[in-house]
Amino acid sequence: MKDVLEEVDTWTARGDNVALATVIGVKRSAPRPPGAKMAINANGEIAGAVSGGCVEGAVVEVAEQVLQSGEPQLLHFGIADEEAWDVGLPCGGEIDVWVERYEP
Repeated sequence: MKDVLEEVDTWTARGDNVALATVIGVKRSAPRPPGAKMAINANGEIAGAVSGGCVEGAVVEVAEQVLQSGEPQLLHFGIADEEAWDVGLPCGGEIDVWVERYEP
């Protein structure tokens, strides 16, 4: 998480708007635990991780919306075991990710 915070500090110091995504819940197995963070700035730069595969792509898309609207969003990802590897949830787990605009 230290790397994420260092990047966020760098981005905000140069005036970038930043969205912060945080894993707030996990059911069964998931690649990243609750508290894992990913930061996305308005230039499309990314620091950290909340999962992997398609999940992070979806989080980036929502982060862009959050940066434009200022409205936070709660995302839920869950998938059947047979399709889990394709989207980055290798154990068929479920995760909830909170995406909000970072305000220093």
